[in-house]
Amino acid sequence: MQPLAINHFSIVNALGSGAAAVARALSEGRTGLARCGFETVTLETWVGEVAGLDAVRVRSDLAAYDCRNNRLAQAGLEADNYADAVAAAREKYGAARIGVFMGTSTSGILQTELAYRRRDPQTGALPADFHYVESHNTFSLAKFVQRYLGLTGPAFVVSSACSSSAKVFGHAARMMAAGVCDAAVVGGVDSLCLTTLYGFHSLGLTSRAPCRPFDVDRDGISVGEGAGFALLENILSTGAGGGMRLLGVGESCDAYHMSTPHPEGLGAQLAMQHALDSAGLTAADIDYVNLHGTATKASDPSEDKAVHALFGETPVSSTKGATGHLLGAAGITEAIISLLAIEHGLLPGGLHTRTLDPQLLSNYLLANKQARISRVLSNSFGFGGSNCSLVFGRDT
Repeated sequence: MQPLAINHFSIVNALGSGAAAVARALSEGRTGLARCGFETVTLETWVGEVAGLDAVRVRSDLAAYDCRNNRLAQAGLEADNYADAVAAAREKYGAARIGVFMGTSTSGILQTELAYRRRDPQTGALPADFHYVESHNTFSLAKFVQRYLGLTGPAFVVSSACSSSAKVFGHAARMMAAGVCDAAVVGGVDSLCLTTLYGFHSLGLTSRAPCRPFDVDRDGISVGEGAGFALLENILSTGAGGGMRLLGVGESCDAYHMSTPHPEGLGAQLAMQHALDSAGLTAADIDYVNLHGTATKASDPSEDKAVHALFGETPVSSTKGATGHLLGAAGITEAIISLLAIEHGLLPGGLHTRTLDPQLLSNYLLANKQARISRVLSNSFGFGGSNCSLVFGRDT
């Protein structure tokens, strides 16, 4: 594929608001995970909650879109001067020539959960101020972002579980290559809700402690929430060198099982190889792999087999011990963490992992390392074998 410029991005999650705060937390080895005290949840688990969202309301002209997910989206759009960067792009390309491609899994489920608490006791009717289309429907995220930024180009939402906001990079790249748009707002937002927490618990997938990817005693995920956005542009149109680049996108769907990855990681390996081929690179060109690394018994060995088969001793780690598993926002969050790794020369160590599983062969980092990083591959693998790998680098 033709490399695309990423000169602007923003990030908000339990580590903080903005790229500087997140980079600082990663470099200091801090976690955003805490014991779950969300809403009425009584589970023994840890979560990555973004503080203060209950006190936020979306912009007044978008009041119908008010929900936790869109408040989190607004926080991301306001971070890192991202909305200003898009406004400049809108002046350059026109509102109709910038696409909006979002990923989410939960969308506004919490808003519906809250509405059900206020049903009419006689009729069971939901409250009149509940707006399903604007506050729960998955497309509400894209429409909210589009309206917030004043854009009128193509817009859609990918909801493929944990690969959602990685796959949007591929969709945007294809739409730009086809001439449908000149630039693209890509991103993802996922927010905490009772359905997610109790749902993953019912599958036996939530950890009772902060998640420990690749640890011999790992026992599940820590659910988190967050938002992230990037602005993709054609390199020639930006007229700037030395910036971050999307170099390659690889996707696959192994459809092995509804919730369990292929035990040999065949779909994951295929996605990674496609990403390398798309970028015109070999595994030896990658300096660091940001793993999907969920800390579940089945997922980590599957990914390890695929990664080790391709990358051997290349340093790898999962950053979910810092942020939690952001589900539909995991792809964009770890894409931006990959960009921060390149920018700061930081190989982030995996938090909470103490004793590496001896059955896993990859070169997993337990502590931060400083090194010159030119190219990073980031993995996002969703339920049903929906796999996506992205390659990022810096223009030299």
